[in-house]
Amino acid sequence: MQFCMLIRMQSTSVRIDVVTHRELKQLAAELGTTVGETLALAVRRLRQDRIGLQLTADITSAERSWLDADLG
Repeated sequence: MQFCMLIRMQSTSVRIDVVTHRELKQLAAELGTTVGETLALAVRRLRQDRIGLQLTADITSAERSWLDADLG
């Protein structure tokens, strides 16, 4: 006897303009992914870019003091 388990993800709708939707569908086709997976990849990439910018920003004087603190 075989069992089959279906896992259903919750979903929601996001309103985007027609041109953006067309581009998203084209990217999904090029990547061989679904529109939802492509959007998730785009969101992840944007988040990574923002983290990268935060990591390259100048540190504040409070951060510099903390980093230069004597731990002994």
